[in-house]
Amino acid sequence: MSELPEAWGDGTRSVRAGEEPARPGAPLRPSPVFAAPFHLGDRPPRAGGADAYARTEHPTLRAFEAAVGELDGGRCLSFATGMAAITAALMACAGAGDRVVLPADGYYTTRLLGREELDRLGLRVEYVPTPEIEGVAARGELRGARLVLLETPSNPQLDVCDVVAVAEAARDAGALLAVDNTTATPLGQRPLALGADLTIGADTKALTGHSDLLLGHVSTTDDAVYARLKSWRDHTGATPGPFEAWLGHRSMATLDLRLTRQADNARAVAELLAAHPGVTGVRWPWRPQDPSFALASRQMARPVGVVSAVLPDAAAVARLVAASRLWAAATSFGGLHSTLDRRAQWGGDAVPPGFVRFSCGIEDTADVVTDLATALDTALGQA
Repeated sequence: MSELPEAWGDGTRSVRAGEEPARPGAPLRPSPVFAAPFHLGDRPPRAGGADAYARTEHPTLRAFEAAVGELDGGRCLSFATGMAAITAALMACAGAGDRVVLPADGYYTTRLLGREELDRLGLRVEYVPTPEIEGVAARGELRGARLVLLETPSNPQLDVCDVVAVAEAARDAGALLAVDNTTATPLGQRPLALGADLTIGADTKALTGHSDLLLGHVSTTDDAVYARLKSWRDHTGATPGPFEAWLGHRSMATLDLRLTRQADNARAVAELLAAHPGVTGVRWPWRPQDPSFALASRQMARPVGVVSAVLPDAAAVARLVAASRLWAAATSFGGLHSTLDRRAQWGGDAVPPGFVRFSCGIEDTADVVTDLATALDTALGQA
């Protein structure tokens, strides 16, 4: 499989990633292979690289992994969910007695994993907020850590940290650096090129972007780390099914188009929210007024479609949902449909009751903005 030329744009790379060289009579796009065991014949298992059993090798998974790996700039392994990918990155690279640093303001299930599972297994877990990790790194406080996990932009508050600076400090401290790149996607940010050892994606979100599958991945340029991740996946059975992998690969082809519309919608939505008297705390790292604007502009290749803001209370959010025709109440983000999620209802994030994560879909910008403006006025007593 040939690598994509770096000169190709995001749209071309999204469509062509993971493709085999053209061969007369072959399908233009790979079809899913629905098989768990494969014929062994009279040869030793896996002789000549032949597939034997889907938990450890499968052609449809390899096609998806080749596509994601080309966008990430590393070797990719797919997992059944984003949390399976995060678990693999942590558990394959650290063990009992090791110090692990996690984001205190990142995805709440990652924090639950630390408190309820990693602690139980004897790992020493510490939590640092995303805006503070650079200071921790600069002061040399990563010494003694085995692995540091960043989430940038963080979910749901959209803080950004300097991956290059933390990567240098982690390397000096002898620690591995993993970056949860779910919000940015490989088109928005390439952590491996910024110095990270691993990049992780919950591909359920924007990478595949259709709100119809669970999928995750980890990519790395380190052969030893890749081998440990592969061993972990083979032994624990965290492999995705072939249909999910095929669907993810197919969905990736429109990633550039979807991100472009989502970002356009997010820009307009952020400005609308910032101008409304009943809304506070608007965060979108590509607004010049945002505290992460300078770093996001330098570190990231393109904006994301997620905006956060605070409404007066939970009742105001409920009124907003009831008054809107286009903004559905749903968790997750990065899909085709515009959704909003009142994060405090889940109990895992230190946010006000009226804190909302807005995930912009690919509807027409004017329609999304008009609908939200009307719903905000109705919900906040401006109508």
